[in-house]
Formats: sequence, C-alpha cells, structure tokens
Amino acid sequence: MDHLAYYGLMQEPFAVMPLTNFYYHNDQHDQAYMRLKRAVEAMKGLAVLVGDIGTGKTLLARRLLEKLPEDQYEVSLLVVLHSDVDSDWLVRRIAAQFGVEHANGTKVEVIGHLYRKLVDLAEKGKRGVILIDEAHMLRKKDLLEEIRGLLNLELPDQKLISFVMFGMPELDENLKSEPALAQRMAVRYQLKNFTPEIVVDYVRFRLFHAGCEKQVFSSEALSKLHEYTNGNPRLINVVCDNALFEGFVRRAPLPMSYEVIEDVAADLGIKDPLARATVSL
Repeated sequence: MDHLAYYGLMQEPFAVMPLTNFYYHNDQHDQAYMRLKRAVEAMKGLAVLVGDIGTGKTLLARRLLEKLPEDQYEVSLLVVLHSDVDSDWLVRRIAAQFGVEHANGTKVEVIGHLYRKLVDLAEKGKRGVILIDEAHMLRKKDLLEEIRGLLNLELPDQKLISFVMFGMPELDENLKSEPALAQRMAVRYQLKNFTPEIVVDYVRFRLFHAGCEKQVFSSEALSKLHEYTNGNPRLINVVCDNALFEGFVRRAPLPMSYEVIEDVAADLGIKDPLARATVSL
C-alpha cells in the first residue's frame, strides 16, 4: 500500500504545480479572475495582478488561458524567465505567439506584420490577448515602453490587443517608472495569503477533490499549519504533501495531530512562528 491508498486518495492532493482542475473557489481568487476577465472582454488594454510568491498568480493565468473561448480570443501565455530580455525579444516573442510568419525582419517590420495579423483577427471577430507571467522581470524601461507602444495598435473603433500582467509586488514599482504605461492600467488586483478559516476549507477541498472523505488533519494541526505557512497557498501544499507522507510512514492515527505538522515544518526549515515573533521583537 502506498501513501495515497492509505488515505483513500485517487491522486496527489497537494501538488505544487498550478493545476487548474484543483482551482479553489474563494472570494479573492474569484474576484481577481472576474476582474481580469472583464478587462479582457472589454479590451481595456492593461490589467495587472500582483501577489507574493505562492499566492496563486500562475494558476489564475492558466485558468484565464483555459477559460477564454477559442472562437472569440487568440490568447497566448508568455513566461518571462529572467530580467535580461530586451524589447526586441519581447516584440518577436509576441509576434511568434500570434503566428506571425515573418518574425525575423527588423523590429519595425515585425510590428507591422503583427498589426496586420491583429487586424485580421479583429475582422474575424476575435480579440488578441497576451498574458505575461513573472512580469516583474520586465524591469528595463524599453520593455515597458514597448508594451505601451503595442497598446497603441488599434482600429478607429477598437483596441487590437490586451495585456494581462502577473507578477510580484515589485511590478508596481516597475510600472511607476513608466508613468505613460501605468496610466493605461485599467484593472489592478492584489492577492494575499489565506486567513485561518480559509486554510481549513482549502485543505479539506484539496483532499476531497483528490478522493479522500476522511478528516485527515485535526483542528489543532490545521491551526498550526496556518501559523507555519502564514496562509501561503504554495507553502500550505508543500507542508501538507510532506505531512501526508510522514503520517503514512508513522501510521499516524487520523485525524493527524499537530505534532506531525511541527516535525515536517522543522524538516523543511520553516521556523517556529513563536520564534519568528520573538526575533522580530
């Protein structure tokens, strides 16, 4: 028997991958999704979602990519892996994402081809959307200026492209360095960590969605989980994933006690919340 069978699970409930089939409906993530979706539907130009590491930005980006109807939108997800990219790279990547065949000419030529592609999409009743994950990596002024310039691609009665940027809070500072782009930000929303009550519901949702109807964690364990993770969704997944395996190895009785959470947190190098508070004082 493996640890999944031990709990009656059909699949891993706490995978750290942003799986859209494990999307957890809650007020802030649903609010964020609705606002970003409205910005795209109304072709408002630029929408921004910020949040600390592990708060669910990438999951929302993938959900938006998945849910926008293909017959109405041409949507691409662009992930910025490092901060050394330049405006030339950005323009060519965006053009390639939209299927522009001549992305090897000068940047001006590529933008011309991109414009004609977007016009063609508009004539077919489709809207062009670029989702940029890890957008806080776009630190160079020329990159932000290029996005502002691309937002100027429009017809007399409609915009041709929308950008949705997902990034850490430093994205706000990056945008402030380019006021002309910041002023075009039609929607902004910020994700925060879960409250203790939401942590309880989140953990039970993930377990139930993976096939487990048992009460795996005691109330004290869930309370301790919030203390150690501060309600960060990704960290919750990491701790719970390890706690499930640790409970299996120990054959710990259910519901699992808070000591398992404490031991797992220690193994992961997560400091005791009381110790953190003492240091801060």
